[in-house]
Amino acid sequence: MFESTTTSSHFLTADSACSSSDHEQAMEYLFSRINYERIQPQGKPAKVFRLERMQKLLDMIGNPQTEIPVVHIAGTKGKGSTAVMVAEILKRAGYRTGLFTSPHISKYEERIQVDGIMLSAKSLVNLIKQMQKAAEQMEQLPESMPPTFFEMTTAIAWLYFIQKKVDVAVMEVGLGGRLDSTNICKPVLTIITNISYDHTAILGETLPEIAREKGGIIKEGIPVICGIQNEAPLSVIQQICKERSALLIQRGKDFSYTFQAPIVNEASLDRQEEFRQIDVDVSGRCWDKIPVPLAGRHQEENAAIAVAAADSLRQLGWGISKEAVQQGMQSVRLPVRIELMQTEPTIIIDAAHNDASIKQLIETLASEKKQKRHLVFATSRDKDVQSMLELLLPAFDSVILTQYLGNPRALPVEDLVSFASSIDNRHYHIAKTPFDAWQIAQQLVSKPDLLCITGSFFIAAEMRELVIQSIQEKE
Repeated sequence: MFESTTTSSHFLTADSACSSSDHEQAMEYLFSRINYERIQPQGKPAKVFRLERMQKLLDMIGNPQTEIPVVHIAGTKGKGSTAVMVAEILKRAGYRTGLFTSPHISKYEERIQVDGIMLSAKSLVNLIKQMQKAAEQMEQLPESMPPTFFEMTTAIAWLYFIQKKVDVAVMEVGLGGRLDSTNICKPVLTIITNISYDHTAILGETLPEIAREKGGIIKEGIPVICGIQNEAPLSVIQQICKERSALLIQRGKDFSYTFQAPIVNEASLDRQEEFRQIDVDVSGRCWDKIPVPLAGRHQEENAAIAVAAADSLRQLGWGISKEAVQQGMQSVRLPVRIELMQTEPTIIIDAAHNDASIKQLIETLASEKKQKRHLVFATSRDKDVQSMLELLLPAFDSVILTQYLGNPRALPVEDLVSFASSIDNRHYHIAKTPFDAWQIAQQLVSKPDLLCITGSFFIAAEMRELVIQSIQEKE
């Protein structure tokens, strides 16, 4: 099952009356900050990421984070999908809900939403001006480092949520958890989706080390929803919860789900999400007929975690009905998560960027009966390129290797060819840019075929714009 997209970006925006020059200048200032989405941090996390710096910045703007209850979400994969699911459920339950996620796909404003609507360009410009003053004051303090791009972005989200008088904010961790700028907050519930290998140079090279970083968001006495199945990282989370007197609600022990097989042909892609459901049991409380509109069996796991979160909030006194959960889940839409852009040919875009998410992508595509399968792949310098290609190459008949343009972390296509050739010495199509890759793909792919674009959020975002433009031109 895939969620079909034509020309929609899946994001709603508020009134955005703002001069383009003001917006351009504001964004230029923001992106001039140190940005670890664009450069690889050097050194140990404690030296690179400093919560003291984030706290000083929040002090400068009046500590808005202390006024908003938070659902705080970490995990190697699935945290973005789970965050959107939880936010939709809360919105349908009648709560004014802020949502903070990263990275963005098409435009920066996607990162900060209230009830599914992005902040406007005008609001963003005003908030950046406000943050600029705070940053300048902070930089005058003795031995003070300037706030980073992500720290500024997190602070902007807090200010916007206060302006919009949200009842609750769903905050997705940017990287790790313990030292992430979102970790200065007052959660009512903490979620850790899963633990696998990613960002090992920063978070650690073993699963327990990574778990210790992500488990750093666990707060004293605050319940934790945990989807981890691997015993080694799970034991770390269990120990942290014990140390901090945090109730652990664990998948497989305290909650589980049952998949309800769709009653339509599995090969059909049209509106299949209406028939794909799970039943979730949380400590004997049944949440049945929960829709799962996002593609992939792994999204059932994310949905079960979101439902367990709703159940926990309800036990804490939040007014969340089964109807709100069902309606919220039914309305979930999320770009570049095994996103179906069109059929004939089938075009799938997915932001998979580590072994675990690549495996899930291949598993989801396995049931698609297509004449030929074509891959467009690009990734980042700091990823395990060899492992991802070893998984992907056997699953595709032709491969287009390229590199994204909008971020200096891109692995040069020449290096990518070297990796691929060491695994399988077949012919590779080489494209210097996403535009060139799309031109090659259009020549290779026929109506009965499947084209998959993956390897990074950044290649997914850049190629998605090209695909949407092409679809619009044909309409």
